[in-house]
This record gives sequence, structure tokens and C-alpha cells, in this order.
Amino acid sequence: MLQSNVWKKALEGIVVCDFTWVGAGPITTNVLAQCGAEVIKIESRAKLDILRLGGPFKDGIAKGIERSGYFSNRNPNKKSIALNMSHPKSKEVVTRLIKKSDIIANNFRVGQMEKWGLGWEDVRKINPRIIYVTMSLQGTQGPHKSYMGFGVNLNALCGLTAQAAFKGQRPFGTGTNYTDHVMVPTHTVFAIMAALLHREKTGEGQLIAVSQLAASIAMKPMDVMTYAANNEILEPLGYSDPNAAPHGVYTTLGYRRWIAIAVFTEEEWQSLKRVMGNPEWAEDPKFSSFEARKENEDELNQRIEEWTRWQYAEALMEELIKAGVKAGVVNDARGAIEDRHLRERRFWVYLDHPEMGISLYNRAPILFSKTPLQMHTAAPLLGHHTKDVLTDFLGYSEDEVAKMTEEGVLT
Repeated sequence: MLQSNVWKKALEGIVVCDFTWVGAGPITTNVLAQCGAEVIKIESRAKLDILRLGGPFKDGIAKGIERSGYFSNRNPNKKSIALNMSHPKSKEVVTRLIKKSDIIANNFRVGQMEKWGLGWEDVRKINPRIIYVTMSLQGTQGPHKSYMGFGVNLNALCGLTAQAAFKGQRPFGTGTNYTDHVMVPTHTVFAIMAALLHREKTGEGQLIAVSQLAASIAMKPMDVMTYAANNEILEPLGYSDPNAAPHGVYTTLGYRRWIAIAVFTEEEWQSLKRVMGNPEWAEDPKFSSFEARKENEDELNQRIEEWTRWQYAEALMEELIKAGVKAGVVNDARGAIEDRHLRERRFWVYLDHPEMGISLYNRAPILFSKTPLQMHTAAPLLGHHTKDVLTDFLGYSEDEVAKMTEEGVLT
């Protein structure tokens, strides 16, 4: 097999001026970096990316700003320069970088880039070919355009939190900022690729304004369409699904072990019954059709769990899948990391971090036949590449870099 360093990279030669921080933005530029783009992350000790202070921390040690597993997982393959954007001389450094960049990205509140003189109209004058990406919470237009927030707020606004509950109970949320991890980066990466294709044909850059709220709603249409079509509010369903029965999570043998089972067709129901040994209760008319099973869903789930609680989750999952029934073990983090399937797909990667040592990272979930993703370097120390980027890429002398460091520009 060819070594990874001889493969052509899909985005080789593309330079990204990365102002993003925290969640959706760094995940977006992480995908670009794994595809071969040169991502230069602009940070400052004067105003840290808050994820550098967020756990979990390697070895449980929270000292300093370089031990966050949260930050590291979202920022491999990137370079970091320390640049104090509150200093007037920082604008000249950024201007040089913009001139040599293909993409500039931020996920700040609307107006922040403009305060630095780096809004779309400013940047397009510096580099007409640049693709300018802004991914604010609720977009650049509308009465709430200046509102700020994080994933927990976005989950609530788009309706995910309301659906993450059992019927008649208080919402318990999604357990993670799902919008940050999937919905917003997916739409943004797609938009960037489309803009790159447009530039390839026309030579023109353009503004990409992603609303994190709109991106999130676009990937959860069921409750919206229920209201639009029938003027009804879709109540939270817990583990249930309106088109499946049984559809739930069931206790199995062992400490904190469960299995998820989903039956959508009559054929699958018959297969599940055979795996269960065709118990007498399953022949009761109250379970004889999909409609009957939905009407008696609570009892159905109870009956199934009376059976699953005496089964080992992994073995049962294999047996059900072979029988044509959709099933999955409820994995915790350890289960996912040790999963044989993910390991064989080389989804997990170990990289050597300057302070944390060997640490785990996940690849983007994409397999290319011609331009495979590449994971070369762990997340950068803050400002680790400042001197190299400014001298080798932006053309500053070492004396100029030393002077800007002394003046507090590079910090």
C-alpha cells in the first residue's frame, strides 16, 4: 500500500484564514484541514478560545491552556498564530494573510469582524478572489441577527430540545451540542465547496452567510412539517418513532448495558418473534398489526425488555441483525473507541501532542478513493507557528517579528 504522504490531497494549495472558535467553526475548518487545506488559526492570549479551558483534560490535569481534549479534537492539522486583534498593528498582519488566503472564516456574533475592519466589503477589496464565510447564530439579517449563543441555546431555538423528552415530561436535551457537530458544519463545508467551484469557473470570490439556526432546522423537518401540514404540534416521543413498533432502548445483561431495537415492517416483526423464540404473548391480537402494537406500545416494550434483560447486548445485536432486525448496542465512549468495526475502518487516530503526549483523535467520516483524508499533526499550542507563518509565509523579517512581539501585537 502507498504511504499516505504520496497521495494527492483534495484541497492541497487552499489556504484558510481561520478566525473560528469553540464549536461549529473549528469543526468545519478541521474537515478542510484533513482534506489538505493549510488552515492558519488566529488566536490570542488576550481572549482565549474558551475550549482551551474546557474539559476533559488529559490525565485529569487542568493546569494551563494546552491540555483540553475538547479543543484538541477539533483542531488537528492546523497552524496557530498568536495575534492580538485589539492592537492596531494586527490589521496589517491579517491583511497580508488575507492576500494569500482562499478562504476566511469566522463564527462570531454579527458585527465583530466589522469592528476590526474585516467585514466582507473590507476583505473583498483586499482579495477579490477570497471566499468569506460567516456562520453566526441566527444569520446576518433579521431582528435577531446580533444575538449570540452556544450549542445549548441553538438546540433549544431550533426545536431539538423540545423533542428530546418523554411524552408529558420536561425536555432533557440532546446530551451534546448536536447542532455544532453535524448540522452547521455539514452545510458550511458544502457551501464552501460550491463557492470554490464557482471561483474555479469565474475567478470570483463571494460571501457565504450561514445561519446556524436555519442550518439546524433544515435537518429536522418532521416536527415542522407536522405543524405546516396539519396545524399540530408533534409531541416528544422519547425512544418511540411514529412509523415503527417496537422502537426503543431495552435493558440487557451487565452493568449499564442496553440495546436499541427498531422494527419498521411486518417482516421485521416476524423475524424478531422468531429470535425471541415465538413467545405466546407475541401472538396476542393486541400485537398482531402495526396499529395494534402502537396502541399497546408501553406493554409491548415491557414484554420485550423482560426478554432482553437476560441477553448479552453484543451477542443479541449480532443475532438480530443476521435475522434482518435493526439493532445496535448502546455504546458509551469506551465502547465506541474499542469497536472493532471503527478500528478496522481506521476512524481513530493517535497523534503526538507537544504537551499532552499521545492523544486520540477521530477522522472526518469520509473515505476518498483518490484523495484520502490525512491526519498529520495534533492540535497546535497557542501561537506555536507564529514566527514560521510570519517569516516563511507572510514575508516578515525576524527583527520585525521580534518588534511586534515586544509591542504586544503577537500575543
